[in-house]
Amino acid sequence: MTRSMFEQYEDQVRLESVTMLPEFQSTYQDLRYYESSVTPGIRLAINIIKPDQPSFLLVQLHGWHMSMPEPQKREEPLPDKPYLVVQVDMRGRVFSEGTPDCNGFELIDIYDAIQFVREHYASLLLDPEVVYLEGGSGGGGNVLAAINKFPDLFAAATALYGIADYAEWYACDRNGEFRDDMDIWIGTPPWESMEPYEARSGAHLVQNQLSPLLLAHGTFDARVPVSHSRLYMKAAELAGKAELIHYIEWPGVGGEGHTDRLPQETLADFIGLRNFHKQFNTIPPLIARKGNFRVGGYLYTKQFVIWLDRVDHTADLTYDLDQQTFMVTAKMPYAYRIKTITGEWIEGTALSV
Repeated sequence: MTRSMFEQYEDQVRLESVTMLPEFQSTYQDLRYYESSVTPGIRLAINIIKPDQPSFLLVQLHGWHMSMPEPQKREEPLPDKPYLVVQVDMRGRVFSEGTPDCNGFELIDIYDAIQFVREHYASLLLDPEVVYLEGGSGGGGNVLAAINKFPDLFAAATALYGIADYAEWYACDRNGEFRDDMDIWIGTPPWESMEPYEARSGAHLVQNQLSPLLLAHGTFDARVPVSHSRLYMKAAELAGKAELIHYIEWPGVGGEGHTDRLPQETLADFIGLRNFHKQFNTIPPLIARKGNFRVGGYLYTKQFVIWLDRVDHTADLTYDLDQQTFMVTAKMPYAYRIKTITGEWIEGTALSV
């Protein structure tokens, strides 16, 4: 048993950006570029690792300072990967254009990648509606936000030692190795404005969760403390979402590396559990016909999409699909736009509360 499944989720020093590589297609792996739907003019890279036969779609997200694994041509299938695997290179990283923004527009890049693969790799998908999401460290923080900004998109998700609250992470960053990025990518420290941090943090959006989640964290993790997964679980309990989460703590595991001192037997058990988690969850969630969501900048569902005027803003949405009514409230009269399932656009201003 190897630890290769964790390598892309560690947070090592990021490579310098390079000239965009030419696209290629090979028997079992392609490098493809797709366009952002929200930032005109930028191209984003994905590795697409193809299975022997049609399967479900698995999206993998890299760590905070990392990029997707270096693209390579493959003439043999990847062992133990019975999925169509899509490795997303987040905007502004080594292989993609654009600027990182910490769970802002960059999460929509994941959505766009899924739409691209559904269109161009349909013959390799058993069911295009069954999508799994997996990430660790910074990618785990992406997962915790993404399942709550796209609540009916993922059939199941796995978040390894992820960031649940970016303001908390900012405050507890011992060496400033993540805080300096947040100053740029979010644009303000949390003591000046908490709202942009809440809009990006899964723990503040957990009331939206519909996807089954496998959550794991080592208790000695020095770079993303275990308090983040505990915080997410506590928020989920308060929101009545705890039954959707299988949470595992690894006692004594972690340090500068998230999985330092992880025993081989524990690793083997977790790999089996992770595989079962996907195999057991093959039905995508459905949103209720009427209900409430917390909006962190935007919210995408199969029935409607809502955009606030900035990705830094938050609001509460009450909706009724049968009546096609939407009420948006916020602490300020933020402008919003809603696109309904029929393609109609509704524009308005949030009611201040």
